[in-house]
Amino acid sequence: MMKKTMLAAGAAVLAMGTVAYAAPGMMAEKGPMTLAEAKAKSATMFDRMDANGDGQINAADREARMEQRFAKMDTDGNGSLSLAEFNAAHEMRGERKGRHGHNGHEGKRGHGMRMMGKMADTNNDGTITRAEFDAGVEAHFAKMDADGNGTVTAEERQKAREQMRERWQERREARQAN
Repeated sequence: MMKKTMLAAGAAVLAMGTVAYAAPGMMAEKGPMTLAEAKAKSATMFDRMDANGDGQINAADREARMEQRFAKMDTDGNGSLSLAEFNAAHEMRGERKGRHGHNGHEGKRGHGMRMMGKMADTNNDGTITRAEFDAGVEAHFAKMDADGNGTVTAEERQKAREQMRERWQERREARQAN
């Protein structure tokens, strides 16, 4: 029973970060970023998420990533996660987040990444093609580039972040009101 519980808990943790989108990467930058730089960064991200290299991000890629993450957590290779393995993986994630300056709001970040992934899937077929991904990067960049000069500054990025928070807050309040 404990192994099944830990397996289910591990699968839930793994599922939180399966599909990402270029916006979190752009939002994390500190200095100015051009569209060319954003595209290069997002191309690397897309390639990493496209686990089977078929030019699209879909359920098969998410499954492959989950299997890779599970295998990494299953240090004794027995096909299940013990409490010790689960705790060790959790601690390691916490250490990595601390090194990269994340603020511990993974739940919110994970939700935002899923929402951005849904936005990138413009035809809602459950697959994000490279063209959809690139179009999403360009659209997001254009929204952030308030003065239209082809470079997103730290100030523009902060304003976009604040606007995004406001929209999320409005949606949350609307859901709670219903």
